[in-house]
This record gives sequence, C-alpha cells and structure tokens, in this order.
Amino acid sequence: MNASRTARERARAELVAEITAAARRQLAATGAAALSMRAVSREIGMVSSALHRYFPTRDDLLTALIVQAYDALTDAVGAADPGTGPAVHWRAVAHAVRDWALAHPHEYALIYGSPVPGYRAQTDTVPVAARVLQPFARALTAAHTAGTLPAAPDPDPALADDAAGIRAALDAPDLPDGTVLAALTAWTGLFGHVSFELFGQFDNAVEDRDALFAGTVERLGRVAGLI
Repeated sequence: MNASRTARERARAELVAEITAAARRQLAATGAAALSMRAVSREIGMVSSALHRYFPTRDDLLTALIVQAYDALTDAVGAADPGTGPAVHWRAVAHAVRDWALAHPHEYALIYGSPVPGYRAQTDTVPVAARVLQPFARALTAAHTAGTLPAAPDPDPALADDAAGIRAALDAPDLPDGTVLAALTAWTGLFGHVSFELFGQFDNAVEDRDALFAGTVERLGRVAGLI
C-alpha cells in the first residue's frame, strides 16, 4: 500500500510540474494578467474541471508560479558564494540576481514587476521571498563579525521598528539599525537597476550594460559597507 501511495504521489508531482510548466509558457506568451486556467488545461490536454483539482483557482496557480520563481532565484543567489570574503560575495550575489533575471524575464516580472490585477498575495509567498535575502545577509554578517563593516549613521528613530523587522528577515540579530537600513538601500538599489535594465529603461541611453552594472554593484557595495 505504501508503494502504491508513493506512485500516486509521484504521478501527482509530475502532473503538477507539467501544469506549472505550461503556465510559465503562457506567462511568457501573454503575461501574468492574461494567465488562463482554461488555456493551460487545453495545452496539456486536460479538462478544466480536472485542473481545478490541483489548483482550485487561478490565484492558486499564480501562487505556485511565484513560489517557484522565488525558489529558483534563491537557488541561483545561494550558489553565488565563492567564500573569499564579503566584498567578493556581494559582487557574486549581485551578478547572480542580474543573470537570473535576464535569463528568466517573465518570472522576474511576476515577482518584482507590477502587481497582477485581481491577485491577492498568499502567505505562502512571504517566507520564500525572504529566503532570497539570506546570501546577502551572510555577507553582511561575515563582515560584521570580522570587524570590517563600517559604522552607518544612526537612522531616524521612527524607523527603529522597521529596522527590527528587516533584521529579523535577514536573520542577522547583531547588525545595528543603521547597517540594516544601509543594506536595505543597497538591496533595493540592486533590484531597481535590474528592473530598469529588464524593462527597457536603458534603451537608447546605455550601450555597455555590463560595465554600467559592474559600477552600480561597486557603489551599492560601498553603501552597504561591504566594499
């Protein structure tokens, strides 16, 4: 009976993978706002009522795609740790973010682009979104432990609660508030640059995108205190 149950579970996992793969193809073709359960079921040769047994609503399917995108980005960023110091680690993390985004523009847009009309984010997306931060947090913690992280200016006291929440998300309890908020500035600056590039804001303005990004990474690394 256990073997039979395992076979059913395996078959279900394979079908879920087929469904989400078809949904990602539709995402690339039409965008998240136009994602259609009926179109997905038609592509994989499944009646729509059967598809709803795996994903009851379109929001459930979108949530699965969002979680998978965050997981994939987390894997890419997590692999970018050459183990040669916080500055090198920061550069590797930043380039991993950009490389993944350029290779998976539609998934990047799903998690960091405009909100999908009518979609209500589910709690499943919160912890996976936070995991993307962990390699960056390790670089900050290593620099802090080594005593090479410069002191950041004390922020406005009104931001103390926010800093505490970000520190918890980073799982870096020893970082001071100023350092946490400097890190937030660097992290959002990184994604802002990647989003500008991915969504065409550098078109007809910047030719050497690699050189521009490398310079941005250095400047943001100094903001975070890692360079």
